[in-house]
Amino acid sequence: MSLPLMPKATAVWLVDNTTLTFQQIAQFCGLHSLEVQAIADGDVATGFIGLDPLANGQLTAKEIERCEADPSAALKINPSDLPELRQRPKGARYTPVSKRQDRPDAIAWLVKHHPELSDAQVGKLVGTTKTTIAAVRDRSHWNAAQIKPRNPVTLGLCTEAELEKLVIVARARSQAAARKAGKSLPETSDSETPVTEAPALEAEAPPHEE
Repeated sequence: MSLPLMPKATAVWLVDNTTLTFQQIAQFCGLHSLEVQAIADGDVATGFIGLDPLANGQLTAKEIERCEADPSAALKINPSDLPELRQRPKGARYTPVSKRQDRPDAIAWLVKHHPELSDAQVGKLVGTTKTTIAAVRDRSHWNAAQIKPRNPVTLGLCTEAELEKLVIVARARSQAAARKAGKSLPETSDSETPVTEAPALEAEAPPHEE
């Protein structure tokens, strides 16, 4: 079964605008039902803007009503006339000229919502340089006053799958580094306990002469 465009954003819209069960939404969007429940609770996809599957022709109102009336029914996506996306070959990411002006906004969003990502990962994701990332981060960018954090997925600079993959890798790396740092803390042994010098004996007072 083919998945809708931007599955997580579509799930956000379905959670907010329908009475479909978490299982129905999860099955349609290719997600786990617990992840859909987390979306409903506001724990996941907090920065995502819902994508209306009715507007882009992936679902019909009649299909949603059919599944709302029958919780055991599964949503069926409308067939698309668009050609299937081909796998992008590995190499440097090319950003269209029309979207390059959106990269500072995407960088600001990533720095704000995913601080665990390294500059190299952010640069790979949106096709920019570490110099630009540093300028956006410390607000020394020439257009800093006009930069507004925006999701790079909705801007079309990367896919949701690419973003989630890098976030998972970054979090796993951070957790591994934290565990390693915790194990490498020096332990204080008895031999390292500083020895306190004994106080000097007071000199005996000279005998009192009569």
